[in-house]
Amino acid sequence: MSVLVAEAHKVRAFVRRDFLTMLSYRVAFVSDALAIAVQAVMFGFLAQLVDPAVLPTYNGVETGYFEFVMIGVVIATVTGLLLQKVATAMRQEQMMGTLEALMVTPTSPTTVQMGSAAFDVLFIPIRIGALLAAVSLALGLAFQASGILPALVLLAAFVPFVWGLGLLAAAAIVTFRRGEGVVGIGMSLLGLVSGAFFPLTLLPTWLQRLAEANPVAIVMEGTRDALIGGAGWEAALQDLIVLVPLSAAGLYVGIMAFRVALSREHRRGTLGLY
Repeated sequence: MSVLVAEAHKVRAFVRRDFLTMLSYRVAFVSDALAIAVQAVMFGFLAQLVDPAVLPTYNGVETGYFEFVMIGVVIATVTGLLLQKVATAMRQEQMMGTLEALMVTPTSPTTVQMGSAAFDVLFIPIRIGALLAAVSLALGLAFQASGILPALVLLAAFVPFVWGLGLLAAAAIVTFRRGEGVVGIGMSLLGLVSGAFFPLTLLPTWLQRLAEANPVAIVMEGTRDALIGGAGWEAALQDLIVLVPLSAAGLYVGIMAFRVALSREHRRGTLGLY
């Protein structure tokens, strides 16, 4: 038990370090928020061109394109940012020359994995959620307050899947030094069958079937059911039954791949190379 407490304190130290780093780079923080705000305004005008009749209904409730696409924008942005941060956290440690030093301390690889991305995993969803709330109030998005908690639970169950994908990309980066493109390719493939910007019914039948097992699409449609249609916990539970095992499997595979990559580079003495 004392070992777990000690490792938890180390994760907290990582979070404090990254928080202080963020405070010293305020422009990057503001630019991320402005990028989402600009997208919100752009889609607000674009929504006037889209016929609501072509959009799906959620729990029997019709939706406008603005509500439909803003949920897609927020989840796609959270997914992309988390995937990038988790994947490149180890690369940053490598570039700063701290990765090898961390690995020779009595700190488990899992703690290093968690600590390097813990701040972003905690902070990015909070920041994007606050921005979505501000956009809702300012531009009049018609969301159901009763769906907020089910949507948050779905997003929380989705985070481990993104973390696992990030660790897979991090394993490639540690091994090959240059693996940032893996993140972009992965997001493009997942985004294609997620229904972020257009209904899944517009896709070919075979892609629609793939979307049924795509965690990004599952959490996106489940969030829309909750926030637009006001669907309760019963609908969220049906999505969680599919989403939780996928997230657990993704996280496990990512952790194992990253451990193998670290062990290989450590044996070869190339962990600190970049």
